[in-house]
Amino acid sequence: MPMLSTARDYGSVFLGSSTDSQLTKRIRTQTLITGSILAANIIGVAVAMVLVTVGIPVPSVFQPGLWWVNFIVVPAYVVFALAVGVTVGTFTVTRDLRWAIRGELPTAHDAVVSRRAPGRLMRLQSTLWIGAMVLFTLLYARYDVQLIPKILIVLGFSGAVVVGISSLFVEFSMRPVEAELIAAGYTGGRRRRLRGRAISAWAVGSGIPIVGILLVALFTLLFANMTEKDMAVGVFVIGGVALFTGLLLTVLSNMSVVGPVRSVQEGMRRVRAGDNDVDLVVFDGSELGDLQVGFNTMVHGLRERERIQDLFGRHVGQDVAAAALRTDPELGGSEQIVATMFIDVIGSTTLAMTRTPTETVTILNRFFGVIVDAVEANQGLVNKFEGDAVLAIFGAPLHLPDPAGAALVTARQIAAALPVEVPELAAGIGVGYGAAVAGNVGAIERFEFTVIGDPVNESARLSELAKRDPRRPLASQVAVAAANPDEAVHWETQDAEVLRGRSEATVVCAAIV
Repeated sequence: MPMLSTARDYGSVFLGSSTDSQLTKRIRTQTLITGSILAANIIGVAVAMVLVTVGIPVPSVFQPGLWWVNFIVVPAYVVFALAVGVTVGTFTVTRDLRWAIRGELPTAHDAVVSRRAPGRLMRLQSTLWIGAMVLFTLLYARYDVQLIPKILIVLGFSGAVVVGISSLFVEFSMRPVEAELIAAGYTGGRRRRLRGRAISAWAVGSGIPIVGILLVALFTLLFANMTEKDMAVGVFVIGGVALFTGLLLTVLSNMSVVGPVRSVQEGMRRVRAGDNDVDLVVFDGSELGDLQVGFNTMVHGLRERERIQDLFGRHVGQDVAAAALRTDPELGGSEQIVATMFIDVIGSTTLAMTRTPTETVTILNRFFGVIVDAVEANQGLVNKFEGDAVLAIFGAPLHLPDPAGAALVTARQIAAALPVEVPELAAGIGVGYGAAVAGNVGAIERFEFTVIGDPVNESARLSELAKRDPRRPLASQVAVAAANPDEAVHWETQDAEVLRGRSEATVVCAAIV
């Protein structure tokens, strides 16, 4: 089934296209995940440095006895944590996504393991930051116990920022993997993720900073050496950090929503433009993925409806099919003025005897193709294929201002085209005109659109006479008289004849060649 393949298949140009090679997808995904972990931790370290030095200045960590902690242990742990986070994180993802790296179809176990990979990365980051909290709290507490709440608050807030940002970054980076899992039929576990994203963004961007501001106020009350100016600076710094982290998390959370929505918007734009041959790449693991799936289901229904309508139209004619789809068809019909054209092959028995069945069918299909093209070009309806004969109707179900003229010009065009397009066959062509009942005939379980009346019989009998000279189609004088003058001049009156099955003579006209 064709996919909507663009530079934003996964909601962002950074994730490439679904048509990229497996190697390209793997390199891009691993690079984005590694970069996401590194960027989130650098932001966390920067936030921690700002808070510990300016945001909560008292009690100070820059005391003489703490120089070895500040300038040896802290930088060493930062380098160690970044190295472990990036190396182990990349190794974990590579191991869990081995099937994607190899270009294999995922198994149920692969789906479970792959979807747990982001959680493992988050737990790794949490472990490293919790380790920092424990280590530095113990080290600073040995020199000044008043530093314990400050270190806990600073590292706890910074770690929460890292985990929050990393989770959104990693989920964004793994959209191509999620798309392959969903395409393979593993759609489980896609509930309440939007709620989790919103709560996480609020907690890190608003909840924790507010708690920090409240604790700064508490510190002002508890520590006599912390002035109102220190409190104001602390509130200002924490508020500034909250503005930055809150905006960043809001943007990332918004990207996770906007990507799937925009993919649906692009699909809707193409559907409105008349292109139903499109499927979205379903890449979102949340409730928004259900929206993408719903769009694909809708478009599949539209394609199926078009296919059925096309198939229906091939059997009964496009005009009849369109009329049936607009209203509920029912048995019966109404009397209308129509022109009918009957085309009957000359010597069909001889053709079947001298050709193989396959050759006969091939020739007849070319013969029918000439007739269908000419009839539809003049807004008529090919109503029946009766063995080697064809009945065409002009004026029903589609109303025509000049059904007689349309039938007559079609007859002349077919007579001129057959010797060129299908030289193996010749046919008699007759045109009738008059009142007939047009509607659905049959049973309520199955019926067909047709016309019943004297014009049908008349055109069939005229086609028999026309076999004497297939170059010249025949029509009733009534049909020629009803046609527009520009068409009537191409016909000349011949003798009156009593057609088979009729009691009165019919004035016959023949096409001028």
